Amino acid sequence: MTTRLAVLYGGQSGEHEVSRRSAASILAGLDREKYQVAEVLIGRDGGWHVDGRPTPLPLALRVLRAQDVVFPALHGPYGEDGTVASLLEWLGVPYVGNGVFASAAGMDKGVTKRLLAAEGLRVSPGVTLRPGDDLAPADQRRMGLPVFVKPARAGSSLGVVKVTDWARLPAALEQARQIDPKVLVEQGARGREIDVAVLQHPDGRVQAGPPLEIRVAGPGFFDYDAKYEGGAVFQIPAPVDPATTEVLQDRAIRAFHALDCRGLLRVDFFLPAQGSAEPIVNEVNTFPGFTTASQFPQIWQQAGIGFATLLEILISGALADQGRSRAGGLPRPGRAVDLL
Repeated sequence: MTTRLAVLYGGQSGEHEVSRRSAASILAGLDREKYQVAEVLIGRDGGWHVDGRPTPLPLALRVLRAQDVVFPALHGPYGEDGTVASLLEWLGVPYVGNGVFASAAGMDKGVTKRLLAAEGLRVSPGVTLRPGDDLAPADQRRMGLPVFVKPARAGSSLGVVKVTDWARLPAALEQARQIDPKVLVEQGARGREIDVAVLQHPDGRVQAGPPLEIRVAGPGFFDYDAKYEGGAVFQIPAPVDPATTEVLQDRAIRAFHALDCRGLLRVDFFLPAQGSAEPIVNEVNTFPGFTTASQFPQIWQQAGIGFATLLEILISGALADQGRSRAGGLPRPGRAVDLL
């Protein structure tokens, strides 16, 4: 008996193309003898398409509701931020990945930092600026240079600017606010860039993979071009000692639980040069890039979990997680009920 599965991708965020790449890898990796697959694309204009055909929204929602499970391969706002998780909760269909709270909290960098700091995890000092706010001179003195200016609710390093001269701060704020009016100004952390992938198995067991080190050619940082245009090299496992590996994995799992995550999470750290210094959590990603060349699948490949097996773990976990498909303890709505 085949399982009905929809891969939901695209979206209206600046990461539309990244989502399409993730979905292409997922679609190629699915066992078509096991899964009856529907492709559901949200266009840049917000239009919905099912299996390549333009589809009115009510009909597209009926297609999603008819599935045994949905695999949302969406990145950024209007998808990874909890909006689609909320929609799928309302439809009563199981889905891969994080729920509404974890998705929304993980998308907002300022909220993420506060939750992780409350858990006792180390984060870089920063200030959240809302529309019309400027960075106070006292905060400039406290953080020093360089700082990174980031849209609070965006991924793939879109709109991120490194500021090494305070005179360039207004232009950096303007650039970031083109992505999101809420902006985070963060003290530049010094250290090696290390990613740790967290995976929840269908039996509930949470596992952290081997750390991955990112090395960017030249003086730049791991921005959009470095991520998707080949400007970075990944080393897995990162050349760190076993004790440091254990600390990184422990902190990643603590971040997973602090955000009430399900299924998966990627935690990005800065590892200070001092031998015993506590790693700094830079950001989290509740649905990281999912091409076969992305960090999350590569980490698990190194751990002995191939791409097809990784998909199977996540899908099986979604099907096993009854709590996620029952909001407030209520039974899932019957699928025979029409949406309109």
